[in-house]
Amino acid sequence: MSQKEILNTEKAPAAIGPYNQAIKADKTLYVSGQIPLIPETMELVTSGVADETHQVLKNVEAILKNVGYGFEDVVKASIFLSDMGDFATVNEVYAQYFNAAQPARECVAVKTLPKNVNVEISVIAWKA
Repeated sequence: MSQKEILNTEKAPAAIGPYNQAIKADKTLYVSGQIPLIPETMELVTSGVADETHQVLKNVEAILKNVGYGFEDVVKASIFLSDMGDFATVNEVYAQYFNAAQPARECVAVKTLPKNVNVEISVIAWKA
């Protein structure tokens, strides 16, 4: 029988709506979309899309590490951009975190994102 576990950590931003940071179902970890909030202050990084992407991926990393996962365990990433013109910059930062094992992914432009940020990333990770 499968187990479902709700996971949250203070090392990543608290949820800003009715959801959890992550759910673990058996060996699969589903990480909710992260935006560039600084966990300690819940303030947004607004110094450009590169800095925003770094903060988003630091938040993702904190959630992964909270349960013993890492970027190498990510099998799927979803990137949401407010402007597809930021694709190259986000890709450059993203590659710094997923340099060893690149997961499947999609990247889409959307009309707006929560708190009018420029980037949001969610991931699915799996560990044997």
